[in-house]
Amino acid sequence: MQNVDLQEIGLRDLNAMLHEQSSDTNQTAWEIDNPKGAHAIACGLDAPIEVTVKGSTGYYCAGMNKQATVNIKGSAGPGVAENMMSGKVVIEGDASQYAGATGHGGLLVIKGNASSRCGISMKGINIVVHGNIGHMSAFMAQSGNLVVCGDAGDALGDSCYEARLFVRGEVKSLGADCEKKEMRPEHIEILTELLAEAGCDANPEEFTRYGSARNLYNFDVDNAAAY
Repeated sequence: MQNVDLQEIGLRDLNAMLHEQSSDTNQTAWEIDNPKGAHAIACGLDAPIEVTVKGSTGYYCAGMNKQATVNIKGSAGPGVAENMMSGKVVIEGDASQYAGATGHGGLLVIKGNASSRCGISMKGINIVVHGNIGHMSAFMAQSGNLVVCGDAGDALGDSCYEARLFVRGEVKSLGADCEKKEMRPEHIEILTELLAEAGCDANPEEFTRYGSARNLYNFDVDNAAAY
């Protein structure tokens, strides 16, 4: 176990050490003490290491993550796991705005609540939120899965493409071109696997699926008011 006190070593040196790790490293486990809400902790990782941040973080923690597992033992500021490519990010507390934005792959788990714009423009990432999410979540979501075990705020899935949105609770309102979808056996299978991987014991049968109505893929003057 590599233990680092962020207040002693500084953010730049910490991230440099993490970036030096390669696929065949034997320094696979890292603990970071005293994060104190610092921004950009453990950004740009590209090695199969596990990093545990013992406290809450600021902006863009674990952004652009590849291969690594990042555990946040607190809450996360805006943009956590932004543009994530692979690996896993687990937040024990809440997440602020645009968690998992533009993510291409991997799994983001939020054990508390997520704020507004969770999963905007997601491009293949899987996001599981144990609690609620805020307004404009999954805006322009292109692919991947957003799983919400609680409630969703206004304008869920506005202008989304082919992402799958699963909500267990209430949805305050759906965004433009987002609609309720049939829950088929293949969706139950996807949801079952994601819930298990995220450590959530929710019943997949209790979720409703939402997705694109596909009316905004091409401009149609009859739909002009919806653009």
